[in-house]
Amino acid sequence: MTRLVLASGSKIRATLLENAGLIFDRIPANVDERQIEEPLLSTGVDPETIAAKLSVAKAKEVSARNHGAYVVGADQILAFEGKRLVKPEDLKAARKQLESFSGKSHALHSAACVVKDGEVVWEGISTAILHVRDLSADFLDWYIEQTGTEILSSVGAYQLEAEGVQLFEKIEGDYFTVLGLPLLSLLSFLRDIEVLKK
Repeated sequence: MTRLVLASGSKIRATLLENAGLIFDRIPANVDERQIEEPLLSTGVDPETIAAKLSVAKAKEVSARNHGAYVVGADQILAFEGKRLVKPEDLKAARKQLESFSGKSHALHSAACVVKDGEVVWEGISTAILHVRDLSADFLDWYIEQTGTEILSSVGAYQLEAEGVQLFEKIEGDYFTVLGLPLLSLLSFLRDIEVLKK
């Protein structure tokens, strides 16, 4: 049987794969993302490329410790007003970020790859554009009280699969991209290599 590994500590990515019927091990990558990103950002590389390079770095690191396995790496970049955002440090920073999103749009670029024995055998990327409605101070008070520190695990300070859906008036792109994985194209590749039935 072919062994599949998810090189991520992300609960939502694991849930997506489990819900799709995949059996896999979950081994978070030991990668310094900022060390990979900083040289790329200084050269003006686009967010999609950064997400792709991070997903490959994570998968390759785990692949080096798991010979013969197909290792799925993934990363997501949020681009807003020409900048790449990172996960907010605390609830105050999360609120400030959400206030800045109010009435505006941002992009989520979700990249994934599959690495076997150190070689990239598949890469995919998808983008979603999220249009945030005008957010009132009362709503933000309620939202932060309701969600608490859970939102700090997300780069956008929201979880679309929970109360975060209330932030948006429109989303262009698929649900799985927003959650952090180009799932449909990944599943197609896994069928091609017969990890899943065709």
